[in-house]
Amino acid sequence: MEFKVEKNEQFALIELKENSLTQENSPELEEIVRKLFREGYGNLILEFNLVDNLDGFGISLIRKANKICLNELGLLIIVTKNDDIINQLDGAKIEDLTVMPTVQEAIDAVYLNELENDFQSDEDDEYDHGEYEGSGVNEDDY
Repeated sequence: MEFKVEKNEQFALIELKENSLTQENSPELEEIVRKLFREGYGNLILEFNLVDNLDGFGISLIRKANKICLNELGLLIIVTKNDDIINQLDGAKIEDLTVMPTVQEAIDAVYLNELENDFQSDEDDEYDHGEYEGSGVNEDDY
């Protein structure tokens, strides 16, 4: 399988230089994805601009990778403009899968997701102390 991996602090970008993701080559991509997860990457961008053939094995790999990314509060983003691939992914009903037309939009989505996670984390920290900020009311008063 021909591919190129670019790593960034926030994400890893895998550019597939193949026209298909099928039973023949999906195990190799799965190994790459597993290696990136072990290295701590919860945000993955798969550039599928050349991919025009996707079978059940490829969809299964995408489903697994997406689930792992979501568990890490990250994103798996498929980059493609191919309507057939987009329709196939829609039909697979993969929960919260993100599909973008360009790599730049995928990168923006990763940064936006990171900001949302940071904001949510800060919000959760406020309420973990048992006081509601600014209200002067303590949980024990109830």
